[in-house]
Amino acid sequence: MFRIDWNRRTCSRRGHITYAPDEADLRGRLRAHTALGDAWRCLRCGDFALGAPHGSGPADEAPLVPRGKALRDLFILRFLAVERALRGLLILVVAWGVWKFSNSQDAVRRIFDENLSVFRPVTDHFHWDLEHSPIVDTIRKTFEYKHGTLLIVAGALVLYALIEIVEAAGLWVGARWAEYLTVVATAAFLPLEVYELTEHVSALKIGTLVLNVLAVLWIMLSKRLFGLRGGVVAFEAEKHSASLLEVETAAGAVPGAAPAPAV
Repeated sequence: MFRIDWNRRTCSRRGHITYAPDEADLRGRLRAHTALGDAWRCLRCGDFALGAPHGSGPADEAPLVPRGKALRDLFILRFLAVERALRGLLILVVAWGVWKFSNSQDAVRRIFDENLSVFRPVTDHFHWDLEHSPIVDTIRKTFEYKHGTLLIVAGALVLYALIEIVEAAGLWVGARWAEYLTVVATAAFLPLEVYELTEHVSALKIGTLVLNVLAVLWIMLSKRLFGLRGGVVAFEAEKHSASLLEVETAAGAVPGAAPAPAV
């Protein structure tokens, strides 16, 4: 079965991350002597890379590099971040359209009524009542909205778009507050999405609803939000347990453990 090695995949694109801890035993486990010079073990993929380490200092001050499951989870979060950012930009465009329409309702109404007659020969040929079609009725109802109401709608859309963009920025960097915001904001709109499906079913609406439900469940369970699966304490412990330095420190504490051999 094909499996993605997230550690090596990321290192191949961004390069290795090496660190020289001050602790002699741990430093010996992360360094190897070669004919071409010292090589240091990458904190992400575990391979040895030639050259000076990127950083040095106490082991507990080393960068916590995402690897394994944490790295895969970060990739998924960034996929959701891109989706949120695109949605936010689209909503901003809609908000601009509503604001623009609110300032020229009468002109848009005249243009609509004048051009509607162009389609009448085609609709009459197919015996379709254009004047009372659901699409035309919906458009004409929007002409009856007050200017103030349309401004409120535009303002609400801008606020919604900003929430989506803030979510995207936080998810991209893996911020925990963004995960909470995404779960709360997404769950709050699920009833509206279900209601829209009762009004009109489409593949896009079904796909959006399924994606949002899966996103909420995955973030809550995998990130242990709201105290689930041990909460933040268990989440931090899991993140640190995957750290290469933590693994090597534990291995070095085993009696008889030896440093990495020279290559």
